[in-house]
Amino acid sequence: MGSGYWGLNRAMLTDCTLCPRECHVNRMEGKRGYCKETATLTVARAALHMWEETCISGESGSGTVFFCGCNMGCIFCQNHNISGAKAGKEITVDRLAQIFLELQEQGACNINLVTPTHYVPQIAEALCLSRKRGLALPVVYNTSGYEKAETLRMLRGSVDIYLPDFKYMDEKLAKECSDAPDYPAYAKQALAEMYRQTGGFKIDGQTGMMRSGVIVRHLVLPGHVKDSREVIRYLYETYKDQILISIMNQYTPMPRVSGHPLLGRKVTRREYEKVVDYALEIGVECGYIQEGEAALESYIPEFDGMGV
Repeated sequence: MGSGYWGLNRAMLTDCTLCPRECHVNRMEGKRGYCKETATLTVARAALHMWEETCISGESGSGTVFFCGCNMGCIFCQNHNISGAKAGKEITVDRLAQIFLELQEQGACNINLVTPTHYVPQIAEALCLSRKRGLALPVVYNTSGYEKAETLRMLRGSVDIYLPDFKYMDEKLAKECSDAPDYPAYAKQALAEMYRQTGGFKIDGQTGMMRSGVIVRHLVLPGHVKDSREVIRYLYETYKDQILISIMNQYTPMPRVSGHPLLGRKVTRREYEKVVDYALEIGVECGYIQEGEAALESYIPEFDGMGV
């Protein structure tokens, strides 16, 4: 993919259908759809991050790039300042390519693209440019899972590790919490495409770092153990031990849901244990769990433009 790649894909943003929302807005002319972003890249932070799974963060940290905007509408969002396009700095594709190289110079274990869906054409071009300039790190695509398989195919050969969420199996819950009743269907299709691209996960035997593959994250929500079990069951029955499953216990109640009958509280220890126990019962052996007090706002970085 050369410099013409971004040019060829500009047309996609004149009638944007990159994500399942299919807003059909002309982002090249400054219009904004559900993601709240134009075609101009907006980034809130680019820095080493230590709080991913150990095979992603390693000892030196993952080179995370937090993009602004989001195609989800999660009422419990922990990163609402950037998902709602309330922070961030506008940059060029060339600057993004340089940021990747700067993170590599800082000792990053990988390049970690956080909430990248609505910027896939620009990211693909930036990765191409940075590879030509010496980028040699694995690339992690860190997403909500609400993706179109066609868009992900644009990244074939550019992304080494996919790190999607699989938030819900229940369409009603997906509608209530994220305004996306079709989330389960799209998440299944997206995950299938991710797995097609990477195959089973590969871990470096010496460093313990992930070289390629898929880690699927599931955040346990208060009061929704049944849906969590359904998610875990689907993942294991479909992919067995070819993917890693990360069962997360870091749900943090934000002010926006303080009055919600379920989401206004943390997940109890018993709720989380029920999900983990179920995973073990059905045979899950490859993955991650979180122990202790994980629901802390300190896990949420400052989106202060660092590294941008």
